[in-house]
Amino acid sequence: MAGESGGGGLKFAVLGPVRAWRDGRELDLGTPLQRSIIGMLLLREGHAITPNEMIDGVWGEDAPPRALGALRTYVSRLRTVLEPDRPARSRPELLTSIGRGYALRLPADALDLARFERDVAAAETARKAGRTDQAARLLRAALALFEGEPLAGAVGPYAEHQRDRLIERRISVVETLMDVDLQRGDHARVVPELIALTADHPLREKPRAQLMLAHYRCGRQGDALAVFTETREALVEELGVEPGPELSALHQRILAADPTLLAPAELSDEHADEPADEEPAPAHELPRPAQLPAAAGDFTGRKEVTGRLRMLLSAQSPSEGLPVVAISGIGGVGKTALAVHVAHLVDDAFPDGQLYADLRGYTDEATSPESALGGFLRALGIPADVIPDGLAERSALYRSILADRRILVLLDNARDAEQVGPLLPGSTGCAAVVTSRVKLADLPSAKLVDLDVMEPDEALSLFSAVAGAERVSAEHGAAMDVVAACGFLPLAVRIVAARLAARPSWTVASLVPRLADEQRRLDELRVGTMAVEATFALGYGQLEAVQARAFRLLSLPNGPDIAVDAAAAVLSMSMLDAEEVLESLVDASLLEAPAPGRYRFHDLLKLFARRVLDRTERPQAMTMALRRLLGFYLASAQSAHRLAYEGSMIPDNLVVVGSGRTFASAEEAVAWLIAEGDALFAAINQAAAAARTGDQLLPAADLLVAMEPLLESGTHTREFDQSTRAVLATAQRIGDRASQLRARYVLGRVLFAGNRLRDAEEHFRAVYDLSLARGEQIVTGEVLNALAVVVGRQRRHTEALALFDAAMRFYRDHDVPAGEALVLSYSAREHLGLGRPDDAIAAAERGLALFTEIGSGAGTARARYHLGIVLSRVGRLTEAVHHHAECLAFFRAGKQRVWEQRVCSRLAETLIAAERYPDAVRHAEQALLVSREIGHPYGEALSLTVLGRALRGLGNAARSLDCLRQAFDIFSRLGAPEAGDIKALLDAAAVADLSLADPVAHPVAADPVVES
Repeated sequence: MAGESGGGGLKFAVLGPVRAWRDGRELDLGTPLQRSIIGMLLLREGHAITPNEMIDGVWGEDAPPRALGALRTYVSRLRTVLEPDRPARSRPELLTSIGRGYALRLPADALDLARFERDVAAAETARKAGRTDQAARLLRAALALFEGEPLAGAVGPYAEHQRDRLIERRISVVETLMDVDLQRGDHARVVPELIALTADHPLREKPRAQLMLAHYRCGRQGDALAVFTETREALVEELGVEPGPELSALHQRILAADPTLLAPAELSDEHADEPADEEPAPAHELPRPAQLPAAAGDFTGRKEVTGRLRMLLSAQSPSEGLPVVAISGIGGVGKTALAVHVAHLVDDAFPDGQLYADLRGYTDEATSPESALGGFLRALGIPADVIPDGLAERSALYRSILADRRILVLLDNARDAEQVGPLLPGSTGCAAVVTSRVKLADLPSAKLVDLDVMEPDEALSLFSAVAGAERVSAEHGAAMDVVAACGFLPLAVRIVAARLAARPSWTVASLVPRLADEQRRLDELRVGTMAVEATFALGYGQLEAVQARAFRLLSLPNGPDIAVDAAAAVLSMSMLDAEEVLESLVDASLLEAPAPGRYRFHDLLKLFARRVLDRTERPQAMTMALRRLLGFYLASAQSAHRLAYEGSMIPDNLVVVGSGRTFASAEEAVAWLIAEGDALFAAINQAAAAARTGDQLLPAADLLVAMEPLLESGTHTREFDQSTRAVLATAQRIGDRASQLRARYVLGRVLFAGNRLRDAEEHFRAVYDLSLARGEQIVTGEVLNALAVVVGRQRRHTEALALFDAAMRFYRDHDVPAGEALVLSYSAREHLGLGRPDDAIAAAERGLALFTEIGSGAGTARARYHLGIVLSRVGRLTEAVHHHAECLAFFRAGKQRVWEQRVCSRLAETLIAAERYPDAVRHAEQALLVSREIGHPYGEALSLTVLGRALRGLGNAARSLDCLRQAFDIFSRLGAPEAGDIKALLDAAAVADLSLADPVAHPVAADPVVES
């Protein structure tokens, strides 16, 4: 590895993943945040960095409240990793504190970036001295230190900025290397590299100029001129500019066949003073093998990866070793087609021929290395009776023959690195391409390419190429549905297209229903000897028993992906064991890992896995696996609810079986709910569809209630509505009143969020009746409070206070102080509605005091919100702004977007009353932005109302009226009573120049959702 070259001691790498080694052994640098910190220290080259600089560089504007403490913890962990055995005061610290900051003191050659810059500087010195061969070697050695995207694994603004800088630095050094190679007269060699470079960076003019010059020196004047035409078209289309003067001048010189453009006849700088050798005697000429299969005539797409592979295979240098590219991916993704296509493209770089072997690694008759070597040696002209028998002897002879030749070796369908190793050439003038379903991470020096499915437009192009362009273009929409049903897998697309091409009477649209049925889709994906299911079966057949069971069972959940801890629950394994199995399936290209700790199937592979599951597992085993998953989700959501709504009775009344995740803070808990939202709703829907008894349905209903904090994020309102109705329908069908109670409660919350007040009230009253009838008090206090808020929103203030009193009695009877605080905070606004400001202030302040005493962060923030509203109404504006600013910071940190919208609106109202109109406009616009992002019509209307009033205060009457009219339209559509307020305001504005900035002119609207 580039990072560990150079001997013992500590070594570090940033020109790829952020890594460290001690005496050749890699160190565990921990989390992405820790890697970001050490990456920053490494790039500062021993200079001290203050804690504030590090916090800004790692977290940016999203720094948590206790970022400084977290930073110190991470630095302490890094010290332990870097110097675990350092005796106290025996030598200077490596990671040392300087003043208030930190610095990392390293030897000059410990960091790959330092070695990179050293080699580049030495190359420049050699180039100026005329030693161009030496300069080229140094530059290639420097570029070999890059092992992928710089600073991979590091996060934050600093890493992003430095990553861009290092990528740009690498490209500039590649351009310098191309200049040196052109100066050496090595123009034929650089053409493939420059083709790949210009494909990756089509708007950089320097490599375009270098490619034009290289083509011209190779005698391809037409190709050189074509590069200029392509460059000009790209610059005009993308940037609206013409090529620069240097590129234009080169174009004119090529048109004029300028003789000064031809390469000078140079001797190698290492032998410039030596006399030329006599012409060598002719040697025995070996055959030139040409074993590549024919390239697919309809090969389409894959432009980016094709360019990258061409560059990797053509960029040959003794210092870089043998170029080996290992392409992996699921069956049917097009590994062989890509490898053969690229091999034909780089044919000119390998004048001594190509060797090909299908290693059949996924069959019971895999090709042995000895057999493959025998075929290669015969193709290279070695008589059969001279070929030795042993693997080691054959491999040695094979490498000896290739030592002075430039041959490309394509090894298709490899089983593992052990099968491939003996077949690799030893000469750096050769190159090898390997395809395999497994990631050959243990293949020495291999550049790994994980081939994904096609992009939608690429898949459509392939479909058109096989089925007929005119036929497909006439039904573009249906064609896109077809390739999407194929999961953009090339084999599946090719099969469907071939079936269509063979049936003139079919239309593209006729394929759509055939592929829509998931039970039959795999059966449709076969034609002749090609079948997607058979291709998948080859990979599945190579799995060990534990892997095969995991592959089958993980196809059960309907979620789009699954976290490793949830997968452990499905498999009934420890998380460490589950992760090991999952990663092995990723290595086998049977699972994907879209993010660390998360896994998913390709759509067609999931259908295959479920088909194998149905044929293999007992129904009871499948039922238990899904029950374990639902139990894990419920236990985790219970922990999240307990932290997000401190003091709530709900978590203690959930029927939880099994264990789940635990969380360190309410913010972490809500973040987990947001991240897992799609998987949670999928599990609920799956349980609702399969439930036959209340025992089977109740965990899904409990999970809905436990997920209540997710409502405040505003991210899954539609999913809440759909899943809750599904649970309610099943509960009614099977007569499960416990699940009905829970589903109706959550549905009432959802309906209130959409301002459907009467429907919400109906469900809440039904929930209350059910709770009394069944003696279940899981949501009794919450539903009384919710009913009071619904009634108050309809301006039935006396009735609302009576309901709040009932909720208060319930909470006191059950010794739930957080519930009492909740009721006090919410009831304050009903006192305002009845013209009792002193009672309102007393209730709001008592609610805040109770929440503060309990230590509930979420409760305190909500109490501040209500107290701020009351204080604003009575004219204590400075205090109101203070309380709203405090709770706004809390809700933003917890990603509670609904609350963020509310507080911004209230804050804007208070600022209007204080005649601070510019600040009011800013907060109102933020409230409007959030409302639209989360799809919250009532919040949008409320925000437009406040924005209209703030704009009027600024004197922008036209825009103010436009906002108010939009608010009126939304309120009217929702049937909200606020529509009448806005109508009166608009009518008055039409008659006279009413001051819309007057806070009395528009009553403060009630909240857009029920808060808990």
